[in-house]
Amino acid sequence: MKQIRIEKVTLNIGCGDDKQKIENARKFLEKLTQVKPVITVSKTRSTFGIAKGKPLGVKVTLRNGGAEQFFNSVLKSFDNKVKQDQIDNSGNLSFGVKEYIDLPNVKYMPEIGMLGMDVAVTLERPGYHVKRRRIKKAIIGKTHRINKEDITNWLQQRGVKVE
Repeated sequence: MKQIRIEKVTLNIGCGDDKQKIENARKFLEKLTQVKPVITVSKTRSTFGIAKGKPLGVKVTLRNGGAEQFFNSVLKSFDNKVKQDQIDNSGNLSFGVKEYIDLPNVKYMPEIGMLGMDVAVTLERPGYHVKRRRIKKAIIGKTHRINKEDITNWLQQRGVKVE
């Protein structure tokens, strides 16, 4: 029950309110992951002049084998190195990819242009489905939660250097 595994990998490309960039990001994520992406919209009116309900970006969530495979390929582009400040205390690992051509086996697509993305990896242990229950008192015990040290050990077991 203490084994750590990848729950999901979320890819996000923020585009602002540029509709052409949103369409290019949608095409790119669909080609990269073979999963239909979701267009994210603003939830409230902001002080930046963006109205509620306007499209702002594109995201894809990968689970199971696809998440594991994508995570391993992204780590290769970072030379199997992760910085300590990319890990939080809740079982998440996040980093940015400046240009998609940095990913292995991805070539430049002139019709899409150059895009960067955020990658968020959510880790879990068996039994974490309890937190998704509708019962308000469903709490994960302190010893079963994932902290920075657990993630660091998990990454080192996989051959990733944590700086």
